[in-house]
Amino acid sequence: MTTDTGTETAATPTGKKPEDLDALVKAPDAEELAALLVARDRPARPSALTSSLTFGWRAMLKIKHVPEQLFDVTAFPIMMVLMYAYLFGGALAGSVSSYIQFLLPGVLVMSIVMITMYTGLAINTDITKGVFDRFRTLPMWRPAPMVGYLLGDVVRYLIASAVILGVGLVIGYRPRGGVLGVLAGVALLMVFSFAFSWIWTMFGLMLRSEKSVMGVSMMVIFPLTFLSNVFVDPRTMPGWLQAFVNNSPVSHVATAVRELMAGNWPGADIAWSLGWAAFFLAVFGSATMRLYNRK
Repeated sequence: MTTDTGTETAATPTGKKPEDLDALVKAPDAEELAALLVARDRPARPSALTSSLTFGWRAMLKIKHVPEQLFDVTAFPIMMVLMYAYLFGGALAGSVSSYIQFLLPGVLVMSIVMITMYTGLAINTDITKGVFDRFRTLPMWRPAPMVGYLLGDVVRYLIASAVILGVGLVIGYRPRGGVLGVLAGVALLMVFSFAFSWIWTMFGLMLRSEKSVMGVSMMVIFPLTFLSNVFVDPRTMPGWLQAFVNNSPVSHVATAVRELMAGNWPGADIAWSLGWAAFFLAVFGSATMRLYNRK
């Protein structure tokens, strides 16, 4: 009786020996890898416009999946128009129909300026979740995520403008400037709001929590909007307060929008509004990108 003392390599479940499998999965050499990598054309780098529009579409998709985000551009503007028109109309102008001619352009500016702060809240939320860490690794134009947020918010501003104007027309607002005057006023407001939103992008990057962004935003927005000519003519105010109100960026925009919708051409207020927009974009836009590159 003989015993086989030799060792025999066990077969794998596939019936092949390990050395056969090693031959099948042999790693390619350097030349083969180079051929695989170099032979294929790399996809073109997206342009600044394409990248920004992509992130703008992302902001729209977030609204699609969470439609409650439209509350601040639908229910809030309606509440603002009706509340201030019926609360102050009789006392300040004798009737709602008379007061709404002065009030509605101002409330339009006030409402849009107030909802710009949600840009900073959205950015801060994405930073907290770590989404921006992924954005910074992508081969694209660096400011694209910020610009995309703002472009998406411009759509929200347009929705709010349509809602406010619709409610105003129902309760008696009649713009003497017609359709062209209304469109010019809304266009000027969109330019100003886009630039003004960069303040909140800076706060969204700078502050640690969403509550902090909300608190600081309220501290800035409420004095700017309520200490303005949105509700009343500044000539009824004390002299020291007139000096602040007449030079407020919100007052310049409100006057320009009000006059454009009335069929006039307020050149000085339009120039002031565009100048403020350029200032906000240059100062806070550059500060936002400096923070974004550092964090």
